[in-house]
Amino acid sequence: MKLKKIHHIAIICSNYEVSKDFYVRILGLTPLQEVYREDRDSYKLDLKVNGQYQIELFSFPNPPARPSYPEASGLRHLAFEVDDIEEAVLHLTTMQVEVEGIRIDPWTQKKFTFFADPDGLPIELYEC
Repeated sequence: MKLKKIHHIAIICSNYEVSKDFYVRILGLTPLQEVYREDRDSYKLDLKVNGQYQIELFSFPNPPARPSYPEASGLRHLAFEVDDIEEAVLHLTTMQVEVEGIRIDPWTQKKFTFFADPDGLPIELYEC
């Protein structure tokens, strides 16, 4: 077996409209397709990152909270590459998103920081 690339990342949110606004308006992801699945009382929004389909945003009635602190087993965070981390942090703080301080990766010497989506999912910005 040879894996070619990550096809997509699925995110389940607790409040579809709030999360849709966050990922589309604040993060600037482009909606590709939105479907309401009546049998599951669930929305599925396909989002593009920089022109490529990469994220599926799902809603389900009453999903359990995501264990995060202390960190739980499983997927730790979602990371996005940016060209200018200071510009990205300024944009997020202007949109009232709380962002951690910018740090330097001790191995690559690259800048990175974290913030959270409306459900507390950790999101990393990594300057390349």
